[in-house]
Amino acid sequence: MFWLRLTKLINIMIDPFLLSALLKGATAGVEHKAVLRNLECECVLDIGANRGQFALISRKAFPQATIHSFEPLKEPAQIFQKIFNNDPNVILYPFAIGREKTTATIHITKDDDSSSMLPITKTQSDMFSGAVEKDTRQVMVYPLSELIDPASIPSASLLKIDVQGFELDVLQGCEDILQKFSHLYIECSFIELYEGQALAHQIIAWLEERSFVLSSIHNLYYGKNGLAVQGDFLFSKNKITDGR
Repeated sequence: MFWLRLTKLINIMIDPFLLSALLKGATAGVEHKAVLRNLECECVLDIGANRGQFALISRKAFPQATIHSFEPLKEPAQIFQKIFNNDPNVILYPFAIGREKTTATIHITKDDDSSSMLPITKTQSDMFSGAVEKDTRQVMVYPLSELIDPASIPSASLLKIDVQGFELDVLQGCEDILQKFSHLYIECSFIELYEGQALAHQIIAWLEERSFVLSSIHNLYYGKNGLAVQGDFLFSKNKITDGR
């Protein structure tokens, strides 16, 4: 783990753009670079943007792409805005994505990138010291199509979801426009880290019914028992099944 963090830091420090963002408070998700460089992408929808970790590496991978990012917590969103203030192709929406338009409780953790629309389990708090709940807040939740015009999503588009256990709710809130995306990139868990979350096999099955197939798994995190806890799952549209 130490060497992975050190390698990540070195990759950031040798890039002026990413280093500038680091000094403003956001550590770019360089661990996603190998995945993104193999995709063609004109548009990224970044759900669970936090400080802009994924938006930063997306901007490096897809310099001409439009990036729509969604982050309901104002503190990380303020850092995001500092970083992308001069980029007209990056738009930040201060909302969560879910099945329906509503006001809901978000559980805020010590390290705010572990915050979730679902209650945090003891398993999560024991495994990650920064994932202890410190506060709750009411935030606005919208289905994706109420915020984004489906006609504005090009065929080569990536939907990224990193929402700490709320993945299936987000997907259900995107279902009416899901076929607009060529790829989905979703953090999924093998064990329950948040109360009531859908696990990896459930996400895979739900997406398979909607013509998306699992292409690869990246950035696996393992517990002390040697078993995988979570990872980043890349799904591709099954062109044979859906005829496109």
